[in-house]
Amino acid sequence: MNRARVIRACSAVAAVVALMSVTGCREDDYVVPDASQSAGADTGASPTASADGGNDTNGKRSLVDAPVAGGLEKLTGEDALLDVPVDPGEMRDGMTLVAGHYRAPGDTGVPVLFEGVDNVPEDTNERREHLFRGMLEHIEWDPELGQPTAEPVDAGPLGGSVECLLASLSEDGNVICGWADEGTAAVALFDSSTIDEAGKLFVEMRADLEK
Repeated sequence: MNRARVIRACSAVAAVVALMSVTGCREDDYVVPDASQSAGADTGASPTASADGGNDTNGKRSLVDAPVAGGLEKLTGEDALLDVPVDPGEMRDGMTLVAGHYRAPGDTGVPVLFEGVDNVPEDTNERREHLFRGMLEHIEWDPELGQPTAEPVDAGPLGGSVECLLASLSEDGNVICGWADEGTAAVALFDSSTIDEAGKLFVEMRADLEK
């Protein structure tokens, strides 16, 4: 079993990219969909990325813009994620950023927030920790309350490493889960959950979001 790591909160650089596809870190790589050619403005199409459509690169798995993940539906319209709330870290050519809100059919509660990147050039564990810190800042976690500890979770058939942390003083609350493997790193925020519940659902979501 991997030793749990303490995730340290640090200052964030908010990277807000409204209704964009992100495939690199250069300004000219950002594309804003034209309202006359895309239904994004009406359907709330979430930020996703990539010129290659998330296809497999150099034998590594890639992230995909899944309409359903782990039985949860990607939200559109007024409930869609319209920007990227967590700094994904450095984005280079060939990388894909996928972000979205997911919720069970018929549910009206707080949606699951997902954000991930593929073709990560550095150690994906480092990128996951960067995403962990960004998500803690997104929920405005107060470091004076202590530092949430990431606990290992069964990664399932896709392997790699999956960890979840409870950012709450009670037994349930905000749970942040993240995975890291050969080329991808991603996190998701679960409201009013436990590490066991969120970890299981996160692994199920991953099976649809990483191909």
